[in-house]
Amino acid sequence: MFVVAYFIIGMTVLSVCAISTNGALDAGGAYYMISRALGPEFGGSIGLMFFLANVCGSALYVLGLVEAVVDDFGVPAEGNMSSRVHILPSGYWFEVLYGTVILLLCLLVCLVGADIYAKATFLIFVIVMGVLATVCLSFVLVGPRTVQLPGGDGNGTGFVNASFTGFSLHTLRGNLAAGYTVDYTTGRMMSFSTVFAVMFNGCTGIMAGSNMSGDLKRPSYSIPRGTIIAVIFTYVVYNFLAVLLSCTCERLLLQRDYGFLKDINIWSPLVTIGVYCSTLSAAMSNLIGASRILYALAKDDLFGKVLVPAKRTSSGGNPWVAVVFSWLLVQLVLFSGKLNTIAAVVTIFFLLVYATVDLACLALEWASAPNFRPTFQYFTWHTCVLGIAGCTVMVFFISPIYASASVAFMIVLLLALHYLSPSSSWGYISQALIFHQVRKYLLMLDIRKEHVKFWRPQVLLMVRNPRTSLRLISFINDLKKSGLYVLGHVELEDLDSLPADPLPVQSDSWLQLVDRLNIKAFVNLTLSDSVRHGTQQLLFISGLGGMRPNTIALGFYDDTPSQDGLSQHPAFSGSKDPAWLNFPPLRGPASRKHLSPREYVAIVADAVKMQRNVLLARAFEDLKLPQELGRRAQPLIDVWPLNLLRPDSARYVDTSSLFLLQMACVLAMTRAWSRARLRLFLCVESGTRPRSQEDKLRQLLKDLRIPADVHMVPWDAAVALHWHSRKGAASEEALNFPGNVACVSDDYLSAVNELVLRGSSAPTVRFLYLPRPPADTSLYPRYLEQLDMLTRGLGPTLLVHGVSAVTSTEL
Repeated sequence: MFVVAYFIIGMTVLSVCAISTNGALDAGGAYYMISRALGPEFGGSIGLMFFLANVCGSALYVLGLVEAVVDDFGVPAEGNMSSRVHILPSGYWFEVLYGTVILLLCLLVCLVGADIYAKATFLIFVIVMGVLATVCLSFVLVGPRTVQLPGGDGNGTGFVNASFTGFSLHTLRGNLAAGYTVDYTTGRMMSFSTVFAVMFNGCTGIMAGSNMSGDLKRPSYSIPRGTIIAVIFTYVVYNFLAVLLSCTCERLLLQRDYGFLKDINIWSPLVTIGVYCSTLSAAMSNLIGASRILYALAKDDLFGKVLVPAKRTSSGGNPWVAVVFSWLLVQLVLFSGKLNTIAAVVTIFFLLVYATVDLACLALEWASAPNFRPTFQYFTWHTCVLGIAGCTVMVFFISPIYASASVAFMIVLLLALHYLSPSSSWGYISQALIFHQVRKYLLMLDIRKEHVKFWRPQVLLMVRNPRTSLRLISFINDLKKSGLYVLGHVELEDLDSLPADPLPVQSDSWLQLVDRLNIKAFVNLTLSDSVRHGTQQLLFISGLGGMRPNTIALGFYDDTPSQDGLSQHPAFSGSKDPAWLNFPPLRGPASRKHLSPREYVAIVADAVKMQRNVLLARAFEDLKLPQELGRRAQPLIDVWPLNLLRPDSARYVDTSSLFLLQMACVLAMTRAWSRARLRLFLCVESGTRPRSQEDKLRQLLKDLRIPADVHMVPWDAAVALHWHSRKGAASEEALNFPGNVACVSDDYLSAVNELVLRGSSAPTVRFLYLPRPPADTSLYPRYLEQLDMLTRGLGPTLLVHGVSAVTSTEL
């Protein structure tokens, strides 16, 4: 039993020594270590449990002292005889009164301060050591004797004789087996778990030094040395006494008389003095430890205004309000009067605290943070794991019911603190652990092993001003399908002319934007002399390893008046947070744009050259997201897979068309758009056997597992306009880049725009084919103009261009 207890304590002490030598310690002891290592949620929940453990522990020792006093001086039950002096009346309320008096004495010592407590405990230590010496000598000097014990006939009215044999091999053999029996004070059957629960409380005092960390001059020096010496000393003393008792006292004496040391001592009052002093010292230790933990919790403001009074201290720095509050709670626990029940609860609480201390040290070790450099080196992650395992096993072994209730209580506290407590500046070990794991897995994410079957969109959305792009930001968050999502922004500044980098200040506003919109996105800001160069930078550097954007999304270039969606969005309504002031105001109608049409198309061309898919989003300020449409309304996603700027090519199975189909299907697969209906529109001419084309398209959709309604749209009139406009054109003009930018007339574009508008009525969003920009840069403005005419008045429209295969029909 001692081996199990001290194995757990030993592993925990190694963790305590490691954490305490890794930096400056303040008040709170184990709570301070846990909260600064694991964060306020774990720290607050375990800190409160540690406070309650010390409160119950103080009550436990007070009740133990009362039991000893009543046993020595209380009036015995009728029929029992004893030669001792019996002057104190016994009974429940009298025992509560005696406990209250003892607790008042502890309160007075703790109210004076840590100095008088230290002097009192040192005096008690000297007395207990003297008593311990006489106890050890008594085993040698006192000869064999018979001790008369009450209760021989089973109802407490008879007597039975038990022997102190002196050193005897026969006695030792008789005491080696377990042989648990009924506790004569409670009438309950004892077991390993119940005895361990009581015994373990005699070992928890080794944490008293760490609880006083705020009162120590050099806690990082004193705690490791004092705690290790305490563990070794108590382990040796306990085991030495256990061996002496096993060799000299019969089992009956050990089981039926918990005060037998007085009967076999040189002078019995010495044992009484030692018991009183040790229990009084333990009660004071737990009381002052509870007050220091409560004071540390109050200083950290984890529980709001509830613990504000506990911050008050005397002129000498003693938290007297915390002491008084702890004393009141101990007094309430005294009314329970059940020592063994309290012992089980205290042991479970202490074991949970010890397990969390080991967890904190384990987390710091596994995080491999450079600043975790404890001067105490005699620990490894193995010792932490062993400590956690030992505590967990014994908690449920002692009492599964109490253990489950305690764990549930801790989880409730943890969740409450997670959602209600203010953010702290202590640092979160979870971030260090996440970084460590993410780095490891990113190194394992080999881009050479990518396969089209596992392709997913990883989008870089370029945002000029979040005020005008909130709906587009939310839409792309739905479209990414568990892929990488990066919000990119180019700040037009020259770092040489600035005193410092302005991006860190802006970054905080962008991160708060991500939090308010509840989207899963990274933020990447850059400085550049032009939007095009800044976008090139982000395309080159965004992402890490195998997680890099494969798609860029841009808002459409037009003259539509901007709307401030930030002030109208429910996530920001009524917000007085000055962080939003960092976003620039809306651009006025007469203000000059920072981006020319030629530069805008050049960005699209750059992305295609860099093998990035391109999405151009128009009129998304008018987008109605599915959650805004209501439960009965069904979102409609319309897809036009043909290149409408190439009427001479009716292909719908090229790379861009398949990518367009994939993106529309990905959107429909997301949770927010799961009720959406996919409608696919195929433009056909009257002489091209439309039924055959429809069958081929349906078979393609079936092979790709894309559920969609297919609609055939005749466009003979629009195609006729195209061929009419080409008559008389020079042959070399017709050989332009595949976009055929120079050969598509405005009349044709207006007809196609009307065709799309009539062909699909009031969809939620449209997906259109985006042709590749022309090779001739002089045609960039004309290319943008054609896209403008094609999509004008269509509502939320996404122009899509793909550069690589993203669909697969294989397993």
